[in-house]
Amino acid sequence: MTKTNRWNTMVLPAITIFIFLTVWELVGAAGLVPSTYLPRPSLLVQTFFTKLKDVNPEGATLIQNIASSLSISFSGFFAALIVGIPLGLMMGYFEGVDRFTKPIFEMVRPIPPIAWIPLTIVLLGIGFKAKVFIICFAAFVPCVMNSYTGVKMTNPTLINVAKTCGASRMQIFLNVSIPSAVPMVMAGVRLALAASWSALVAAEMLASSSGLGYMIQMGRLLARPDLIVLGMLIIGLIGLLLSVVVTKLEEKLLEWRHVR
Repeated sequence: MTKTNRWNTMVLPAITIFIFLTVWELVGAAGLVPSTYLPRPSLLVQTFFTKLKDVNPEGATLIQNIASSLSISFSGFFAALIVGIPLGLMMGYFEGVDRFTKPIFEMVRPIPPIAWIPLTIVLLGIGFKAKVFIICFAAFVPCVMNSYTGVKMTNPTLINVAKTCGASRMQIFLNVSIPSAVPMVMAGVRLALAASWSALVAAEMLASSSGLGYMIQMGRLLARPDLIVLGMLIIGLIGLLLSVVVTKLEEKLLEWRHVR
């Protein structure tokens, strides 16, 4: 990594975050914004270390809340990948599948995940399955749309060359269209991951007993802004880490694609 790249990717973001936190701390220390509305970073650090061992007030430690949230989010996210990506690929390539499923998908797609909560409670109750369904729906839409678009963007020249070489329609789908769609599919995976993690708070409104969303809700009910802001920051940091992991995975997959 060159000095310029190291500056742009590591040093500059670190300086930006440091300046932001310093200004935030100084504004709070000066009393411009009361801690009852927006706690200072130093107070959030204290709350962070306290919550690592203390189950009060919501009944779970910070690690337990994080583990619960990750379990729900990943379950819904991977369910969306398993269903959404193959469906989007087939919709993009097979005209019959597109005609059959697209009207229903286009009708369901604009509905926000939070709107499904009342119906989900009626059908699935208020347990783990209900939360996973909300997460799954949030991640399902970008999986389908990006996979569909990726197949549609396949270079016609590649398809014609494959036909000239005697490839069957299924061989073209598996060996030409799907590899060509990988960049768009991975972009959809990133969007799905962000959507599933963003829908976490809404999903954990379904009578949870732990989780970051539940911690935020209890912080609101108990007038604990430190819990609210801490939960929000941890959700943002974990989302950032997950995005970095998916980006690295995408780079590896694209290397494999170029080698092929």
